Parts: sequence; structure tokens; C-alpha cells
Amino acid sequence: MPTYDYRCEANGQVLEVSHSMRETLRTWGELCERAGIDPGDTPLDSPVQRLATGGNLISSENLGSGTAPPTCGAGGCGTGMCGLN
Repeated sequence: MPTYDYRCEANGQVLEVSHSMRETLRTWGELCERAGIDPGDTPLDSPVQRLATGGNLISSENLGSGTAPPTCGAGGCGTGMCGLN
């Protein structure tokens, strides 16, 4: 099953979860349930956004780190592979 990174708009956390390609998680509560973590103080209905990650934009040490990785245009890529550098 593929893995996806989601970012919570309310708390800025990024979580990596596995699910089918047909499924999309929309709330912090759904994301926490899938990840098997406690939602903490963040409201369960807080929206989450699936990140367009993969390739050379994200290194393995950033996955599941709890912080959003830098975007390519913000100096995070550095490899020139995305065509922005």
C-alpha cells in the first residue's frame, strides 16, 4: 500500500500514513486514527492536506518528523531536479 504525507493546518504537524490510492483523509481525527496516535488538543475536525511529496524533494530523515519539509522554491530542493533551481 502506498504511503502519503499529510499536514494538519491547525497544528502544523506532518504525519506519514498508508492507505489505498482511492482514499483521502480530510480531518485530523481521521489522520490520527489511521496513524494510531493520540490527537492531543487539536480538534478532530481540523482539516488536513495531503502533501505532494516524493522523489528528491523529501529525504528519508524528514518523513514522519512532525514538521513540514521545506518546499523546493524555498531552498529545500537544492538539487535542481525540480527545475526551480
